[in-house]
Amino acid sequence: MNKALNILINVLSEPSVLVALIALVGLLAQRKNLSDILKGTTKTFVGFLVISAGAGVLQQALAPFGDMFKAAFHVSGIVPNNEAIVALAVSKYGSSTALIMFFGMIVNLLIARFTRFKYIFLTGHITLYMSCMIAIILSVSGFTSVSLILFGALTVGIFMSLSPAVVQPFVRKLTGNDNVALGHSGAVGFAIGGLVGMAVKGKKDIVSTEQINFPKGLGFLRDSTVSIALTMAVFYIIVALFAGPAYVESHLSNGKNYILFALLQAGLFSAGVFIILSGVRLVLAEIVPAFKGISSKIVPDSKPALDVPIVYTYAPNAVLIGFFSSFVGGIVSMLILVLSGGIVILPGVVPHFFTGAAAGVFGNTMGGVRGAILGAFVNGVLISFMPILLIPVLGDLGLANATFSDSDFGVVGLFLSGLNQLGGKTITMIGIGLVLLIMILVSLKKPKSSAQ
Repeated sequence: MNKALNILINVLSEPSVLVALIALVGLLAQRKNLSDILKGTTKTFVGFLVISAGAGVLQQALAPFGDMFKAAFHVSGIVPNNEAIVALAVSKYGSSTALIMFFGMIVNLLIARFTRFKYIFLTGHITLYMSCMIAIILSVSGFTSVSLILFGALTVGIFMSLSPAVVQPFVRKLTGNDNVALGHSGAVGFAIGGLVGMAVKGKKDIVSTEQINFPKGLGFLRDSTVSIALTMAVFYIIVALFAGPAYVESHLSNGKNYILFALLQAGLFSAGVFIILSGVRLVLAEIVPAFKGISSKIVPDSKPALDVPIVYTYAPNAVLIGFFSSFVGGIVSMLILVLSGGIVILPGVVPHFFTGAAAGVFGNTMGGVRGAILGAFVNGVLISFMPILLIPVLGDLGLANATFSDSDFGVVGLFLSGLNQLGGKTITMIGIGLVLLIMILVSLKKPKSSAQ
């Protein structure tokens, strides 16, 4: 049984396999010839592996930046990290996590089929992390066995349907169409970034981050690969200088000169972004046509909700601005927490990059440069304070030096814990059921074809 569950977790949490299977089903539903099926399925599979490889390169480059930052400024505390908290929880909650994830995906398909929330959430690792958090919180709340799996799956399925819906108006504005959606655990932060952009855009024409006019001598900065590499080099070198050669060369660079190491990491960061953008282009070119088979034959009018890098290609400058602004928001929040004498949340570079970049993109879409800066900054503050509120609801794991990071984890976790505090298991079950009922009632008011 455990072996089967491990296989299930491995398959469903691997985006490349999951999305390739979806592409395969879509192409088969359209009765494409064997050549087109093999090409579409393989390119989708390879494209997601390219994105994953780029994400791995980014994380490899960001890890020493975070270490140098902590050493440079002598701060300690909790770094929100989804992978770390899930690794701690999986030994105790692994079985329930796998079952909640599996049935949650079925709930997502049923909601997409029978309501106007037509989003099929395809980011497997996010589904895994959310299933794990929900398994922990419901277990702490007293759910066991069938009730744990049933209401956990309902909660995951509802999240998988509502999260893309929250940010879809901004995705439509960004892309100019309604072909794809965003499947990530930072949707609330992304939407807030877009709303902040709307609030600060002013009456004049919006000046996009992509329209920044560089002097002729700096025209090379229009190339996003070059501008990202040079900008990151400045930041890496500054942090390396503060951390000092002794720390960097003895703990991080394996004896390599600390300035050279900083430059290499900056280049590695830029390479990671380049790889991700290449993979995104490859996947979108295949998954959208393939998904028409599912949309038309199996789940009419449905949209694939894909991982956050799909938005990066639309505004590469906003990606970099969003990352820095979100990280600054994290630093400001950290300083407030230090002065308040409570739990200190250190700015995790990985969540600030992936969520801050997207918040910057949507902020830019709605409010230009100011929107990108302020929208991402607010996201940085949000993902700095929400993890603190999650710590008490994670039971024994709340004592660990890790917690979940992105905004949607905070929203879902606080919703479940709030229901439990109001009236235990009974109120929690009623609350989850009411959310599903409201989704169904909302769907009855409008034709399914008008769903967004």
